[in-house]
Amino acid sequence: MIVRIGRALTLLAALVVVPALALRGLFLHDMDGARARLAGQSETIETAFGREEFAVAGQGEPILVIHGSAGGFDQGLEMSALFANSLYQRIAPSRFGYLGSVARVPLSTAMQADAYVPVLDRLGVDQVDVVGISAGAWSALDFAIRHPERCRALVLVVPADFLPEGVSVHGGRITKAMIGSDFVAWAAGRLMPLMPGTVGSVMLGTDERVIEGASREEKARLTALMQHLSPISARHTGMQFDIETAATRHPEALASITCPVLTISTDDDQFGTGRRAREIANAVGTGHAIVYPTGGHALVGRQEVLRRDVEAFLGSHHVAAQRR
Repeated sequence: MIVRIGRALTLLAALVVVPALALRGLFLHDMDGARARLAGQSETIETAFGREEFAVAGQGEPILVIHGSAGGFDQGLEMSALFANSLYQRIAPSRFGYLGSVARVPLSTAMQADAYVPVLDRLGVDQVDVVGISAGAWSALDFAIRHPERCRALVLVVPADFLPEGVSVHGGRITKAMIGSDFVAWAAGRLMPLMPGTVGSVMLGTDERVIEGASREEKARLTALMQHLSPISARHTGMQFDIETAATRHPEALASITCPVLTISTDDDQFGTGRRAREIANAVGTGHAIVYPTGGHALVGRQEVLRRDVEAFLGSHHVAAQRR
């Protein structure tokens, strides 16, 4: 009897321990791959505000691409890859608290906006078009307000809104769990190909049906977006600051922006950026909003039209500037 119980316990242990060890091995393997993906792809400079990391890709007219929450320079380059075949040089900083960017002074969106200037100076860029994505819109707006002589045009893609009263973070408990755990963030990325609608709805603010009906290429893009959040621990401080920023609505001098402004979003964005896009465009004398009916926060199925709309806006602005 004792022998049988011992065998049963051994079998039970094997059924639990072996899969757990395999899962741990896969997790560690993927984390090593995530770190390798980032290694050597960026450079850093020391500024009055702290260490600022950035990466540059392409040649031509410079665009400052400011990433969203849970991002970094890698997300900035990845989400602006639709311009890779265009005549643009993409400058993608990691906002403070993300990856290699570390602040020496208290974080604020205004301070972050000021810290973009040394990056542009390092690259010899006098004026730049700015593309702010999601939570990157806050410091993009501050850059246009505080450095009008450096900002030629401003494009805000699904610009983050302030959180409704009583809401502490988009995505609730799952997002909070991801912020504090490399393993949870990794697991969500691994589950994305298997449950794209469920994971995407919570994390990407996009209707489950929109994701399920997306093309294979779009689902692959969303999966890469989720899996490239790792290592989430290297983005924790920045995400915490984004949450704090979203939770505290503050006055914005939007009417003082003088450069052309284009805001882009969707009506079904579960993070409410459609309303925010219209609000900003209406407050800026030079503003124009494009709000697609569907696509969610991830702009599913809208990548090609997004590219055309942004390039048309920037192109017309450049032609007008040359005429002046």
